[in-house]
Amino acid sequence: MSVKEKYDIGQQSLTFPRDVYLISSASVVGKKEGEGPLGKAFDMICEDDKFGEDTWEMAESTLQKEALSLAMGKADITPEDIRYLFAGDLLGQNIATSFGLMDYEIPLFGLYGACSTAGESLSLAAMCVGAGYARTVAALTSSHFASAEKQFRFPLEYANQRPVSATWTVTGSGAFLLSGKKGKVRITGITTGKIVDMGIKDSMNMGAAMAPAAADVIEQNLDDFKRKPLDYDKIITGDLGYIGQEILINLLKQKKIDISNVHEDCGILIYDKEKQGTGSGGSGCGCSAVTLSAHYLPMLEEGSLKRILFVPTGALLSTVSFNEGQSVPGIAHAVVLEHVEKEAV
Repeated sequence: MSVKEKYDIGQQSLTFPRDVYLISSASVVGKKEGEGPLGKAFDMICEDDKFGEDTWEMAESTLQKEALSLAMGKADITPEDIRYLFAGDLLGQNIATSFGLMDYEIPLFGLYGACSTAGESLSLAAMCVGAGYARTVAALTSSHFASAEKQFRFPLEYANQRPVSATWTVTGSGAFLLSGKKGKVRITGITTGKIVDMGIKDSMNMGAAMAPAAADVIEQNLDDFKRKPLDYDKIITGDLGYIGQEILINLLKQKKIDISNVHEDCGILIYDKEKQGTGSGGSGCGCSAVTLSAHYLPMLEEGSLKRILFVPTGALLSTVSFNEGQSVPGIAHAVVLEHVEKEAV
């Protein structure tokens, strides 16, 4: 059997020649996220959403810097131990990433997958370690409510009214260290998503724009790995919110796939929409990243979850494309994470 036949699974999926372990992670969030249902689980909560900086953009850079520092501290490693960074954010030219991580002096692959970047970064980092190109790599992402509103919608000072379909961009950064060194959680496969465009033009309804891409990659993952939804303890999307969740479940039911009993969405979990006024839920690169780090990874590590499918979702729009009347294409990337039994660690 050739290498391609062994590790190239189905149409869009991969497994790895070498085991890939997720050995450490960290989550840093803002005040609103700290007040939400997952508040006690985050590693760091800052009461000042500017994180002591002069601008929202530099605050987002600080999010990434702190998240990576915490993840390295947990694993007792230094920047010199990390071969590559796979990182990105929502801002033009990935400025939160470049300004936030440059002082670490680690080779960087800057990524943009919109809110799917957590899945993209984990996928590429796993491919790097799994192919034997690096011993330890880092994957991280960030978003910030104020910097995203400033870039994509309206400055906060405008005080515009938000429709109930809108999601609230999470202020947060999640950092992950992947290694060939054995740990309690292993990345056993990935399914890389395709761009899916259903013609949605409402930039305030990201859930509707991204749900078709999530449905597409989940269906492909199940087909490629010859699995059923219940083969996963949880199928977790990143940023669909309440409206996107309903659309996703209905789209897959049309394909005779029912994920309703195992599906959860990070954007739904991270806020209490009634008490916090967050509309359809949370979104942003940081949404899925901090929720995976703070909420799901501990359950995988202890074994209360055995296998999950992590599916961050992204809306591939810009202010230019939106103002020129273009639709909002979506993309999603799926990562399979599994608990490693104690005797195997």
